[in-house]
Amino acid sequence: MKYMFASDIHGSAYYCKKMLDAFEKEGAERLVLLGDLLYHGPRNDLPRDYAPKQVISMLNAMKDRIYAVRGNCEAEVDQMVLDFPVMADYCILSVDGKTFYATHGHVYNQDHLPPLMQGDILIHGHTHVLKAQPMEGYILLNPGSVSIPKEGNPPTYAVLENGEFSIRDFEGNTVKSLKLSE
Repeated sequence: MKYMFASDIHGSAYYCKKMLDAFEKEGAERLVLLGDLLYHGPRNDLPRDYAPKQVISMLNAMKDRIYAVRGNCEAEVDQMVLDFPVMADYCILSVDGKTFYATHGHVYNQDHLPPLMQGDILIHGHTHVLKAQPMEGYILLNPGSVSIPKEGNPPTYAVLENGEFSIRDFEGNTVKSLKLSE
C-alpha cells in the first residue's frame, strides 16, 4: 500500500489543493495528515489563500482515505466541521512489518520520545522542517510543511512506498529520501 504523509496545511486552500492533486498523481491509497489542518496559529503568518472553509470542503470530500492526528492548532470545533476524526494525539500504523508512531510533534518528538521499540519509526510535523534520518534505536521522519515551510525548505509532502520514505516538493522533485528497511 502506498501512503502519503502531509502536515501543517494551516488553512491554505492553495496548498491544500496542491497536496490533494499530488495525492491523486502519486496514486497513494491513504493520506496521513499530521495536524494543524485549518488554522494558522498565533506564531505563523497567514499562508497563501487562507480559506479554512474551502480546506474543510476539500478534505471532507476525501474523508474515507484520510487518517489524521491532532495538531496544536486543532480544537474541538474542528471536529464539528470535519467528517473524519482529528482529535487523536497519535495513531499507530503497521506498514510492511514496521511500526510508525504518527503524531503532530508538539508533545512527542525527538526531544520527548513516545514509547518506541528498537527500529520503530516516529513521524511528525509541527516544526515545518523536513527530516528523514536514522536515530539511535529509531527512525525520525518529518514530511515538512505543506504551506509554511521553514529553514529555507520548499512546501513538501512525503510518500511511503516499497520501504522507501521520499519527501517531495509540489513539482514532483524528491528533496530527501530514506530506505526504511535494512
